[in-house]
Amino acid sequence: MSSDMQVFKLPDLGEGLTEAELVNWLVAVGDEIVVDQPIAEVETAKSMVEVPSPYAGTVAELHGEAGQTLDVGKPLISIARAGSSAGSPAAAAPVPAGSVDPSPVSSGLDASPAVEAAAETYRTEEKAGSGNVLIGYGTPGGATGGRTRPRKASGSPDSVSAPVAVAEPVMEPAVAGTRIPGKLSAVISPLVRKMARDHGVCLDAIEGSGASGLIMRKDVEAAISAPEAPAAPSVPGVAAPASADAGAVDSRTGLAVSARTPVRGVRKAVAANMTRSRSEIPEATVWVDVDATALLEMRAELKKRAPHDTPGLLAFIARFVTAGLKKYPALNTRFETASDGSQEIVGFDGINLGFAAQTDRGLVVPSVRNAHELSARELDAEIRRLTAVAREGKATPTELGSGTFTLNNYGVFGVDGSAAIINYPEVAMLGVGRIIDKPWVVNGELAVRKVTELTLAFDHRVCDGETAAGFLRYVADAIENPGGALADM
Repeated sequence: MSSDMQVFKLPDLGEGLTEAELVNWLVAVGDEIVVDQPIAEVETAKSMVEVPSPYAGTVAELHGEAGQTLDVGKPLISIARAGSSAGSPAAAAPVPAGSVDPSPVSSGLDASPAVEAAAETYRTEEKAGSGNVLIGYGTPGGATGGRTRPRKASGSPDSVSAPVAVAEPVMEPAVAGTRIPGKLSAVISPLVRKMARDHGVCLDAIEGSGASGLIMRKDVEAAISAPEAPAAPSVPGVAAPASADAGAVDSRTGLAVSARTPVRGVRKAVAANMTRSRSEIPEATVWVDVDATALLEMRAELKKRAPHDTPGLLAFIARFVTAGLKKYPALNTRFETASDGSQEIVGFDGINLGFAAQTDRGLVVPSVRNAHELSARELDAEIRRLTAVAREGKATPTELGSGTFTLNNYGVFGVDGSAAIINYPEVAMLGVGRIIDKPWVVNGELAVRKVTELTLAFDHRVCDGETAAGFLRYVADAIENPGGALADM
């Protein structure tokens, strides 16, 4: 491989991650890019991130398609240095489907030790000026180049060219310069191609409504909703869409299969984490009903004084939890087993409080770092911020993977309790149920009170029931007498 070619390999986008799903290319073959420019959106087991380039030059090859799962350490993109012959439009033209590219770049083999060294010293380059390695944030003094659209490739008359893509509305992703068999002018986005592939729509049969016949998302949606969408031709070596065998009869149940959904991304990570939690942790559960009337009344009074600056109920409970963990630190630990079989309980000088957040990508657990140092108002602000970035898919691996204890508010789903699965490798989780009116005895008389249920799941290896019950009772008492509890915190 020419020394003018730089191969950027997919880095570990979080601690210990081994793969990521390519969601969307933000550049195309032939584009001129700069250091720190986002080149692709990928979804890891922890978050959706933009991957920036540590190199500047001309995009020569994209190693993967939207929807494909890529292994960490494998080539992601090949970039020709500025001014090199490898960066010429002719050399950068995409290889037609079915042909064989003899260059070592396409096989992921780096013939040049210099290129291999450059890839391995990626983090060194990061420190030198490319600072957005993991989460796509810019760096002071870094390049300011934005996302680029494909440029028309020049060369011999027979070369495949990509037309200039006209800017589309925000909802339409960046256009990738990709040759569509039989329709050279139809340059479409990876997400639109994936939509067509998943629904069995043949792109050759669609007339694009965009500039130069560009196939838009609305064109594919119209084809999907048509009475008989054109069938996609089979391509050797390409997996069939998830619903390819819809209608086939399941041998075990005798029922028709309606769909098959690949388990990947966040769902895959959650499945693996929960399985490991259930298989390794001997968990036990304790619970208690709590009169939350006083807490609700206290918050109502605060809201009268500061309507727009009053913490939510979850923030107050989070404050009680951090105080309780200081009193019962065994629940803020991690149980570790070494390779030689030895075991130890690891304690922490501080609390990173995780909280379960439901998003379109599935259940994630962002954590408030150093939560023990924050007031209820500060906890409320951080919980709101983390919830927003998690739902946008922009939470960083650190924000999603550094918790030491989890608070789960499943009351928002209208349920009272839950036999929760501990968020491995933590050792405990506190769940809060819905708050409803219930008959309650107060000073010997029956009254209607606002009652919730607290449920604590804990790892029985790190503590006994006495410790778990003591923590749970501490939080319950704080909820029932919030004024007195906050006075002592």
